Amino acid sequence: MRILFMGTPDFAVASLKRLVEDGHTVCGVFTQPDKPKNRGHKMAFSPVKEYSLSQQLDVYQPLKMRDGEALDIVKSLAPEIIVVAAYGKILPEEILHYPKYGSINVHSSLLPKYRGAAPINWAILNGETETGVSIMYMAKELDAGDVILQTATPIGLEEDALSLTMRLAQLGAEALSEAVTALGNGTAARTPQDGSNMTYASMLSREMSPIDWSRSAHAISCQVRGLIPWPCATTDVISGEQMKLYKVQETGEDTSARPGTILAAGKAGIDIACGDGKVLRITELQAQGGKRMAAAAYLLGHPISL
Repeated sequence: MRILFMGTPDFAVASLKRLVEDGHTVCGVFTQPDKPKNRGHKMAFSPVKEYSLSQQLDVYQPLKMRDGEALDIVKSLAPEIIVVAAYGKILPEEILHYPKYGSINVHSSLLPKYRGAAPINWAILNGETETGVSIMYMAKELDAGDVILQTATPIGLEEDALSLTMRLAQLGAEALSEAVTALGNGTAARTPQDGSNMTYASMLSREMSPIDWSRSAHAISCQVRGLIPWPCATTDVISGEQMKLYKVQETGEDTSARPGTILAAGKAGIDIACGDGKVLRITELQAQGGKRMAAAAYLLGHPISL
């Protein structure tokens, strides 16, 4: 099939790579404009652009989607279908409906749950035990199109949003391959979403970072794992200054100490009392101005007296 692909981050690369490996003609790739990166502000390519150039695919980076330029590019490429995976721009209807088979999206949730910008993070933040990917037809309303197929997967007890993203990227690529084949064969399903079960996954913000130790150990663990790699959960109970937490463990131990109290600090990590009377162990952190490290390594230079 002749496919126009639209995507930007690492999550999208797996889907694009699978389309290439399946032998489809990727007639063009839309991705976000290059952006300055790090202290030197050197312009950096998106992961999708880097992969596309390695495969000699034609790359397009329109600044706007509604000024007519993007539509002209789409018409010149004459795709049979548009495949979108975490592109980061809203497509106008004249682009969505231009190809013969329309436009489909690789979305990292089991729709209609977690429509929106951060479905993977919110699934973990809310303590879900299962998530997955949906391949759907794109519609005017955000992530509301009819579903072609879905694939579910359990969320690991200590799995963070970054590792889950990597797994869902591969799961999405597999599901996309199946969906595109079904579209070409005329056997693709078209299941309307039940809007009454819709939930929304809003963008993340730094306001979500500070930990409230009066919450349960499991809720705080979900917060830490769900905010990886950005903006990260933070706490000031260890040093008096906000530091980022990257890994924690629910020990299952009971305590009667006040929430936020440091109970132990050693080779295993830093144990802190939570609001449900359980203990949460910090095993990886990053102090202000420092590097990400094991809690045990941090304690070598910053011992805590109990």
